[in-house]
Amino acid sequence: MTRVGIEDVRTEIDALDRQIVELLCRRQHWVVEAGKLKSDPGAVRAPDRVEQVISKVRALAVELGAAPDVVERTYRAMIAAFIDLELTIHENHRDSASATQSNAV
Repeated sequence: MTRVGIEDVRTEIDALDRQIVELLCRRQHWVVEAGKLKSDPGAVRAPDRVEQVISKVRALAVELGAAPDVVERTYRAMIAAFIDLELTIHENHRDSASATQSNAV
């Protein structure tokens, strides 16, 4: 039986981190698109949607054998960061749309 060492564990974690960041990048793409479509900052914050996502990922955690509390805390932090990004995108998109309309007049 081969024993796994700390370097093997770290190599696996590093590989997973790359995959996670790639997935975050894909998620960010869609967050940016959503920020362009939403009508106001309240729609960006969408607390009902946040709770829907949290409920879904907690259920997935149970199904897949992950710690639901860890998954929830991770998602809440991620969602908060993406909301901040989306608010910036939404504001910039709104400002550029207003500038375009002003220039068209």
